[in-house]
Amino acid sequence: MASLKLPEVVPSPTQDSERLRKAFQGFGTDEKAVILVLGHRNAQQRKKIGETYQQLYNESLVDRLHSELSGDFRNAVILWTYDPPERHARLAKDALKAKKGIKHLQVLVEIACASTPNHLVAVRQAYCSLFDCSLEEDIIASVAPALRKLLVSLVSSFRYDKVAVNLEVAKEEASKLHEAINSKQLDNDHIIWILSTRNLFQLRETFACYNNLYGNTLEQDIKKCGNGDLESLLHTVIWCIDCPEKHFAKVVRDSIVGFGTDEDSLNRAIVTRAEIDLLNVRFEYANVYKSSLDDDVIGDTSGYYKDFLMTLLGKGPDGE
Repeated sequence: MASLKLPEVVPSPTQDSERLRKAFQGFGTDEKAVILVLGHRNAQQRKKIGETYQQLYNESLVDRLHSELSGDFRNAVILWTYDPPERHARLAKDALKAKKGIKHLQVLVEIACASTPNHLVAVRQAYCSLFDCSLEEDIIASVAPALRKLLVSLVSSFRYDKVAVNLEVAKEEASKLHEAINSKQLDNDHIIWILSTRNLFQLRETFACYNNLYGNTLEQDIKKCGNGDLESLLHTVIWCIDCPEKHFAKVVRDSIVGFGTDEDSLNRAIVTRAEIDLLNVRFEYANVYKSSLDDDVIGDTSGYYKDFLMTLLGKGPDGE
């Protein structure tokens, strides 16, 4: 379930644009007004606000936010303001430019395995429009060969998105997965084909069959193959397919434990899931880590940045 809270009566895009314009004018910026407007509007409403603001004032809302806000608060608000396909396209581009290891490639798996098929297509279209090349091309140019094959297959997929499960196919493909993992061939065509083409309901049945047949979960057996990048990436793929809220709970947890805060990962988890399943992520976080996600975010952030994240978590001031 989504955590985003909308007002009972939503102002028109013109009214919201005027209120934002007023927040930008005068001495300093009225950050609270920015949060109250943008933090309580869904993607369609934010898109209309952006279009209306451009028409009224002949300037980009995102550009104005960039000049008016600062730091982690600015990054989170702008990420939220982007249309979701553009947001994910930009996150994917940043991940591919970073070249800092497997952690930054998680977003590609999230786009392919924790989003709808139509959203994935929209992200690929946005990527081409923004960067004059395909997402697949940039993966091939930027990612190590051991990971390239899996990632290209995942982002090129268009899964069937209805409930369709065949138990016999699940058993057969669980056996194929087990055979490939036993022989430590994690880039086996069967593994990649199954994970990148089957619908999510079929895959969850296959994972359950694997556990029943062999006594271990699929990710447990993959771990036995080693601790390399491909093993880590496959683990993320399985979690995003089987239980995305568990994956995003871990993203939040990893972003706030240890020395310092990984604001980019924290922003990505909260911003991209606030309209999808952030309440489920909150529940999973409490279940796994025996701690409150809200309290941990509050303890690791401050100021308007904290207020904005808490608004997306459904715990900020009500919108108007």
